Amino acid sequence: MSDLITVQGVVLSSMPMGEYDKRIVLLTRERGKISAFAKGARRPNSPFLAAANPFVFGTFTLYEGRTSYTLNQVSVSHHFVELASAYPGVYYGYYFLELADYFGHEGTDEREMMNLLYVSVKALLNSHIDDRLVRCIYELRAMAVQGLCPGLFQCMSCEREMGEKERIFFSQENHGILCESCAAGVRDARAISGAALYAMQFIVSTPMGKLYTFSVAEEVLSELERVIHTYTDRNTDRKFKSLEILKMMS
Repeated sequence: MSDLITVQGVVLSSMPMGEYDKRIVLLTRERGKISAFAKGARRPNSPFLAAANPFVFGTFTLYEGRTSYTLNQVSVSHHFVELASAYPGVYYGYYFLELADYFGHEGTDEREMMNLLYVSVKALLNSHIDDRLVRCIYELRAMAVQGLCPGLFQCMSCEREMGEKERIFFSQENHGILCESCAAGVRDARAISGAALYAMQFIVSTPMGKLYTFSVAEEVLSELERVIHTYTDRNTDRKFKSLEILKMMS
């Protein structure tokens, strides 16, 4: 006997199953990451034709069986179809979905990750924000949401808060910043500018709705890319297909 449940979520991925069906992966507030079968979703007259696709946010009604879910009804709130024609923005978007899928687990509270996905995909459609900055913000905030945030407010060794005029270093091995004396002898410690550090502190601490309300100079953006991309790579153990495409495009 199946039970009918309703969840709020976003489609992370979809793949064809059989001749007319699809299997979708959802990130939901109520159940975490789950997969569901969308029967007939590939038929031209299917009510799931547009809804069973990546980047669709909405309310999903599902039949809960013993070992799987089956899609019964969808009420779409946002589908971001315009992202499909945004290059390279769409590949950044797919990478965001891949990273959310990587961290997602069934039975966990994914409200923050869903909100982060929503504001980040929306930011990709804003021509005033560099896609490279959007990626930096998304990655670092995702690390914070997942409990992997680097230490950015005090030295990771001596735990001292540093003054504005002090030289500050970032160490991937130490998962955060170091003061000059503690950085001495640390193999991977690299100086970080005050502007880059301030941007990172803002990213991990500001309310979600204000994440994409700032810009940085090119040299600061390049610094953020070096630090944040490396940190994200070291805290994940998967090669993301969308990143490979972005590398080829650049």
